[in-house]
Amino acid sequence: MRLLIIEDDEQIAGFVIKGLKQAGYAVDHASDGNEGLAMAETTPYDALIIDIMLPGRDGYSIIRSLRQKGTATPVLILSALGSLDDKLEGFKAGTDDYLTKPFSFAELQARLLALLKRFARGQGQNSLQAGGLSMDLLGRRVSRGGMEIELQPREFALLEYLMRNAGNVVSKTMIMEHVWDYHFDPQTNVVDVLVHRLRSKIDKDFPDKLIHTVRGVGYVLKVT
Repeated sequence: MRLLIIEDDEQIAGFVIKGLKQAGYAVDHASDGNEGLAMAETTPYDALIIDIMLPGRDGYSIIRSLRQKGTATPVLILSALGSLDDKLEGFKAGTDDYLTKPFSFAELQARLLALLKRFARGQGQNSLQAGGLSMDLLGRRVSRGGMEIELQPREFALLEYLMRNAGNVVSKTMIMEHVWDYHFDPQTNVVDVLVHRLRSKIDKDFPDKLIHTVRGVGYVLKVT
């Protein structure tokens, strides 16, 4: 899953980004309200974490603009403004949850997961199915042929991306941007290494292989 953090405090942003990446999320960051709005309007994110007091454009304005344009992406406000009026203003603008600073990362992560679960239920996307593979997006569990498969966060993120694009070839650049959230470096082999690890868990014990390499292009999850 890909998240956008709109936060001008570099220390807080770095703390949140580090924790979310360790949990397996791809994370983009904007430190300016106008930049954040532009990113939210042009990139499909699974959730947004937005501060209120921002240079360029405040968080309330960002959320109102997105909601007026029909963007339903779940939003969590993360702000030092903690009065009842501030929170009410946030919910009127269209936020889905509100967490005040200072905060614990454990609570932020729990709130974010609950937000993603509620949104997934509303979209009818509690699970993915492809070629005998079953992925529980809410419980973050994967099984094939009734056998549960334990995946690390980054492996889960890659498999989710492949399953959502089953039958379509995805390039290494696309994988890097959706699983690692930074631009592809042709000198790195991290994608190949991660695909190899995922194959060893998804395909090793089954005669029908699902993850295939398209030489010079990328990878595809083929469903027969």
